Amino acid sequence: MRSSPARVALAPCLLLAALLPMACTAKDEPPMPRFILGQHYKPVRTISPTANPDKIEVAEAFWYGCIHCFQFEPEVDRWLAKKPRDVEFVRLPSSLGRPTGLLHSRAFYTAEQLGILDRIHKPLFRAIHEQGSPLDTADSLRAFFAKNAGVKAADFDDAFNGFAVDSRVRRTEAALREMGIAGVPAIVVDGRYYSQASMAGNHEALLAVTDFLIKRVREERKSR
Repeated sequence: MRSSPARVALAPCLLLAALLPMACTAKDEPPMPRFILGQHYKPVRTISPTANPDKIEVAEAFWYGCIHCFQFEPEVDRWLAKKPRDVEFVRLPSSLGRPTGLLHSRAFYTAEQLGILDRIHKPLFRAIHEQGSPLDTADSLRAFFAKNAGVKAADFDDAFNGFAVDSRVRRTEAALREMGIAGVPAIVVDGRYYSQASMAGNHEALLAVTDFLIKRVREERKSR
């Protein structure tokens, strides 16, 4: 049976109509999820000045003893691999009011001061959560630094007990307290907004909220 001329002419039009939505969708960016102030993120209690006002600072508050922070690390690494150029990422160790937390915060800033944070940060997490070592004394941390980074005992003690590390720990503790960050892991964007996995829904959603807040800060800066 032969097709009528009208049907033959209509077939290419139907094919084109079917393809057009696909072409438009492919070019459009997926819509940014809408997150609600007060539900998915909150303003900090007191705005914290950032180190570099030319960048949008994303700060992760964490504690080495927190299993959720340990589980969040791979997600953060994947996010950092595609971090926007106008964003600066920093870590803020929190003690959560625990004596062991304060020791861990000192360990973080000691490693940073000695220039060996890349050899201490992840191994310290793994030692606590995979190997069952609490690393909750200065002696155990000194031995850990020696084993993982070859740090001499005297060099560790000088940094760990020194004014610079003590000052950094105190400033970070005060900043987190003033911002109202009482749980970890938490993300603070531009020293003005923060979110946690419990607010966002899960770790992946927390980073989606982070991306949302980065865009919000960009828009707010443009409108100033």
